Amino acid sequence: MSVSVQLEDFDVGAEITALSAGRTDIGAVVTFTGLVRSTAGGQDISDMELEHYPGMTEKSLAKIEAEASTRWSLQASRIIHRYGKLLPGAKIVMVATASPHRGDAFESAEFIMDYLKSRAPFWKKEGTAGGGKWVDARDADEEALDRWD
Repeated sequence: MSVSVQLEDFDVGAEITALSAGRTDIGAVVTFTGLVRSTAGGQDISDMELEHYPGMTEKSLAKIEAEASTRWSLQASRIIHRYGKLLPGAKIVMVATASPHRGDAFESAEFIMDYLKSRAPFWKKEGTAGGGKWVDARDADEEALDRWD
């Protein structure tokens, strides 16, 4: 189980290889990669800036990852979340989960992403022609958590 909060880009393929290297107990690896969109709410986005509190953010992500490992049979997992100024098309987040069977890998990855969207302490500002605009929490993201109770 591993969490990184970083400025640097990441290589999804290399992360999957590292996650499963030498592991014959893994039967499924599921990944999700979130990217910066060029539009949101009908507006063009020039960039997205993500801020966080070092230390607090890593602990929060580790707690989400630990909760997933208590609910599903996971051999390994990896969360990478970037911060700083990112351009459209840039990778923001990756979640990878590995388990003996695909069901646990799929469900745990979705659980982790739902909690990252709603509970991870990141603040996002979208750059638009009218200036920067802080992104508010979406009701749909909060509602997605209800199914995990």
